[in-house]
Amino acid sequence: MSAVTVDVHVRPADRAAALRADVSEGLAASPKELPPKWFYDERGSRLFDEITRLDEYYPTRSERTILEREAGAIVAASGCDTLVELGSGTSEKTRLLLDAMSGAGRLARFVPFDVSEQTLRDAAAAVAAEYTGVSVHAIAGDFERHLGEIPTDGCRMVAFLGGTIGNLTPAQRKAFFAEIADLLEPGETFLLGTDLVKDVRRLKAAYDDAAGVTAEFNRNVLHVVNRELGADFDVDAFAHVARYDADEDWIEMLLEASRPMTVAIPALDLDVSFAAGERMRTEISAKFRRDGLTAELAATGLGPWGWWTDPAGDFALSLWRRG
Repeated sequence: MSAVTVDVHVRPADRAAALRADVSEGLAASPKELPPKWFYDERGSRLFDEITRLDEYYPTRSERTILEREAGAIVAASGCDTLVELGSGTSEKTRLLLDAMSGAGRLARFVPFDVSEQTLRDAAAAVAAEYTGVSVHAIAGDFERHLGEIPTDGCRMVAFLGGTIGNLTPAQRKAFFAEIADLLEPGETFLLGTDLVKDVRRLKAAYDDAAGVTAEFNRNVLHVVNRELGADFDVDAFAHVARYDADEDWIEMLLEASRPMTVAIPALDLDVSFAAGERMRTEISAKFRRDGLTAELAATGLGPWGWWTDPAGDFALSLWRRG
């Protein structure tokens, strides 16, 4: 078994403070909003795992198809010996890249990066056990604050998979891409997973499945706020809404109040009023076009180095290189 190093930059107290700040700021905004990262407590993670297996939800299957078919080509194009994965989770899909790097004789180290320390430790230990002689250096951190903590050893390919980039607003994406460009040394690469623009009916179905799993996932953020901050949201009084914004090329997930209500949040000494029919945004999921994505990354100095899609053209993995 390989040695594992774990650097922890996010503690439970940091996460609790971030939740309080996000809820305070989001519920004071007009329109109200809550960041999607708060979906993912234990229950939310189980629900999302269930979503990824639904017929309507194509992104996870599509990305995995690309990795199964093209991991070798991606690794060859990158030419690097170190894989850094942002938002690594259980590192399940990552193994397709690790296998390809190992098979090519160029896997020296793996750097999983995730906000959940325990998930990170479990995944790092599992990878270390499977890939003998590979250095595993895990980072428990927030990718909006701790990218600078990523070790600089070797030639790095930084992977951000799953289409998570779509949860960021254009301004947030611009800042994130600039940080990635600053992180990379010349010759290093960035592997990005993006959902592509397609028929609106398919997009809406993916975020509003017939079984109602996504609706439960969406409302789970209210369960989190109730549990962690002592709020009294009547979760069943909020309806799940998924709508496509053609001007922004993104899906919005919202929670719509079915009646007028006032919600108390004791931990914040805050009372929040909702009108009947008022909508609170909980997630955006941007969909991309190749030319637009190229322009966004070119503005940071990252040049296109590879582009792979599934057979249906639903999802893309793209490689970008620091010149």
